[in-house]
Amino acid sequence: MARNNSFLSDLYNEEITGVAYKNLQLKKNILSWFANQGSTTIADLSKVLNVSSPKIAELINELIEADLVKDYGKTESAVGRRPNLYGLESNSLFFLGVEVKNTHINIGLLNFQKELVKFQEKIPYELSNTEASLDELCRLINQFIKELKGAARKISGICINLSGRINYRTGYSYSYFYFNEEPLTRVIEKKLGIKTYVENDSRSMAYGEFCSGVVKNEKNVIFINADYGIALGVMINGELYYGKSGFAGEFGHIPFFDNEILCHCGKKGCLETETSGQALIRQFRQRLKEGATSSITKKIPNVKDITLEDILDAANHDDTLAIELIASIGEKLGKGIAILINLYNPELIILGGALSGTGEAIFLPLRSAINKYSLSLVNNDTQYKLSRLGSKAGVIGASLLARNKLFDML
Repeated sequence: MARNNSFLSDLYNEEITGVAYKNLQLKKNILSWFANQGSTTIADLSKVLNVSSPKIAELINELIEADLVKDYGKTESAVGRRPNLYGLESNSLFFLGVEVKNTHINIGLLNFQKELVKFQEKIPYELSNTEASLDELCRLINQFIKELKGAARKISGICINLSGRINYRTGYSYSYFYFNEEPLTRVIEKKLGIKTYVENDSRSMAYGEFCSGVVKNEKNVIFINADYGIALGVMINGELYYGKSGFAGEFGHIPFFDNEILCHCGKKGCLETETSGQALIRQFRQRLKEGATSSITKKIPNVKDITLEDILDAANHDDTLAIELIASIGEKLGKGIAILINLYNPELIILGGALSGTGEAIFLPLRSAINKYSLSLVNNDTQYKLSRLGSKAGVIGASLLARNKLFDML
């Protein structure tokens, strides 16, 4: 919770009663309207909330004094006396989104008007399921916050994205940092001093694209996160789908291949054993050992030092081996997505994550496989798009989810 705002403190005060309580509820309704519908006039708010205009004006003025609402001046109406337009004060509150990857983190700061005002990506970090790794994550977040100076004390909430099994509602992460019975959110809150939430990275990315990316009017959307692993976020009727325990979306762990490759989940034959960034690294190194050539070896002679970023960059610079392996992964992944289309019949499929950065190299074979393996009557109405937000998708989605948590209280 932002630590400088008495109104936000009142949200947690259960002792407020009488007129003060009624006014608080009306202020909540006003802020919720601005958050969901945008700026408007006192007259329009009066009609929507069924409250007199003088009362709305009084509450608006109090919210202005609390630095939560701003007078944006006269409307552009050309007829009669022009009323003033009111909306959220952009820099009154901020929300932090943190995307945790295997070798780095991305952090972004969103303001009250849902604008990304600061974004820092590829901050070096080594993700491991240890106390030391968690401490380092919190240190990097604290370092980012300190550099914000005045905005730091206005941060209302932080949402941290992790891969694997996350229960967003309870704050537990079962794939990383599950060291004791206390929710991970509570552990991190003690280290950062700010209200914290955790979310599955693919769901946050899906939400970011849904709110600020390629999604237009579609309500049923599947976001494929093709990165070091494979996972998905599902939007049904405009809302994130979590499943009973919050674990929906483990697309990469469906038993898809009859192979002996051990997945990090402990099982063999998972979809991501042959269609993920991790699989691409393994296949690329293996082909080089078998005698294949690549432009990468001119810069990185030691095969073990080749990273996923190296391979993706090579593919975008016409490296034949990289393009060949990415096309193979695209075809296999497309076959898996065809199953999703037959099951969900979505309006839109979005491909995001690191592998999507290769564009048509993965997208064309993926689309071809979808057409080959899904029912034409089912996939005819489905659109296919690459992520618009790219590396910002998870950070924006996480920040918006942290913002939503504030308005869930309103």
